[in-house]
Amino acid sequence: QVQLVESGGGLVQAGGSLRLSCAASGRTLYAYVMGWFRQAPGKEREFVAAINWSGATDSVEGRFTISRDNAKNTVYLQMNTLKPEDTAVYYCAAKTGGVRDLIYYTSNEYNYWGQGTQVTVSS
Repeated sequence: QVQLVESGGGLVQAGGSLRLSCAASGRTLYAYVMGWFRQAPGKEREFVAAINWSGATDSVEGRFTISRDNAKNTVYLQMNTLKPEDTAVYYCAAKTGGVRDLIYYTSNEYNYWGQGTQVTVSS
């Protein structure tokens, strides 16, 4: 089991920045890929960024950067130049098993999820 707890969400004006954190506990050694997804009202959950075991990353937004601190079992999502369309609930996810050097992009490939943190960007 892997437990994930997100923090760092909130209300920010357009153009501002936020850093989300995801603290992982449990069998984190087997969490090969950590990802961030988001879901806006009335929309499907979508991929935002992911980082794998070897530190390779991918992100759909050049404004967003994912990183991990293995010593703290924490993954971060730095979000810059935020826009109102970034408003959503942001979820941290972990994938155990699979191929640890890959990055996974679909939500159904992730085994564990946090409770989500709300990000609201005002115009």
